[in-house]
Amino acid sequence: MITTLKLKKILTGILSLLLMSGAYSQQTSDNNPYILFTGLVLTADSLQPIPYVSIKNNRRGMIGYTNEYGHFDVIVKKGDTIWFNQVEKVASWHIIPDTLTQSRYHVVKLLTQDTINLPVIYIRALPLKTLFDYEFVNGDIPDDAYERARQNLEAEALKEQMKLKPADAKESQSLLAQTRASQLYYYKQAPPQNYLNPFVWAQFLEAWKRGDFKKKKKK
Repeated sequence: MITTLKLKKILTGILSLLLMSGAYSQQTSDNNPYILFTGLVLTADSLQPIPYVSIKNNRRGMIGYTNEYGHFDVIVKKGDTIWFNQVEKVASWHIIPDTLTQSRYHVVKLLTQDTINLPVIYIRALPLKTLFDYEFVNGDIPDDAYERARQNLEAEALKEQMKLKPADAKESQSLLAQTRASQLYYYKQAPPQNYLNPFVWAQFLEAWKRGDFKKKKKK
C-alpha cells in the first residue's frame, strides 16, 4: 500500500517535472528568433478586408500575400520590418518587437486610400461645326498600346524578326548535334550523292523553266 508520505513524494516529483518542462519550453521559445506573424489587413475608412496585399520583409523580400478575407500568416524574425503594399493604397510598415516571448504575434493593419494624379488633358472646340465630319473621318489618331502590341505580334512581323535574330546557344547546340550525328551515321562510308536523284532533277528542271539561271540585266 502507498503511504501518505510516498504519495506526497510522487506528487512533488511530478510537479517538479512539469515545472522543469515548462521552464525548458519557455527558454526554448525565448531562444528561437522566428515567430508566426498573423493578422488582418483592413481599409481605414470602412474596415473592409483587403485581399491580395503583398507582404515584404526588409531582409528576405516578398514573403506572402493576404487571402480573399484579408488574413495572412507568415514566418518572420524578431526585429524585422514588414511592409504591406497594395495598388491604390498607401504602403504601411510594421516592426516586429524583439522582446516577444511567445511564438505567435497578431496585428490588425489599416491601409488608407492613395490619391492617384492623372495627367492634364486639354479639350478645345473646333473653329467651325462643319469641320467636325472631316476631322472625324480624316483625323490622325495615334495607335494605342493595344494596337501597337497587336501589330508587333503579327505572324509576318514575327517572321521578319526571327530572320534577323541570331541563333541562340540552344539552337546552335542542336544544329551541331544533328551535324555530328549525320557524320557518324556515314562514318568510313561514302555519303549519298544526289546526282541521280529524280526529285532533285525535277526541281532543277522547274527552276530552269522559270528562268532562275538567267543572267539578270543590271539596272
